Amino acid sequence: MIPVINLADVEFDDIEENGRYTSRRAMFSARIGARQLGYNLTELPPGKAQCPFHNHHAEEEMFLVLEGEGELRFGTERYPLRPMDVVACPTGGPEVAHQIVNTGTGVMRYLALSTLAPVELCEYPDSGKIGTWSQTGARGVFRTRDLAGYYDGEET
Repeated sequence: MIPVINLADVEFDDIEENGRYTSRRAMFSARIGARQLGYNLTELPPGKAQCPFHNHHAEEEMFLVLEGEGELRFGTERYPLRPMDVVACPTGGPEVAHQIVNTGTGVMRYLALSTLAPVELCEYPDSGKIGTWSQTGARGVFRTRDLAGYYDGEET
């Protein structure tokens, strides 16, 4: 393991082509020995986003725009993005929900850094979903309208 990598040498190993959500990500945390932080280089084509508008309850994220122009949707606000902008996305509720969209004419590239929690809960305010993930591989995405009460199905 070598704790250094040049972003020009990373391999894009997470490629998504799903309409508006089209991106390429190079996930290189393990390659450089990271244990509690996740690192990736993301490329977005014009008009695309890497993921839906969401907020985290366990993992904090930071983004550094390297190339291109975009827009950060953050809570109820929108902010223009350009190279060398640093974005902080703390944990919390819909007031810190976020999404980066490439609003430029060329590829947008940014470095993403996040804490890695053993269990994560994300909310998706636009679609009324909740997503859960664990480092052991358990995962699920649910619509909040389908959630049951705490004692539903239990003998009381």
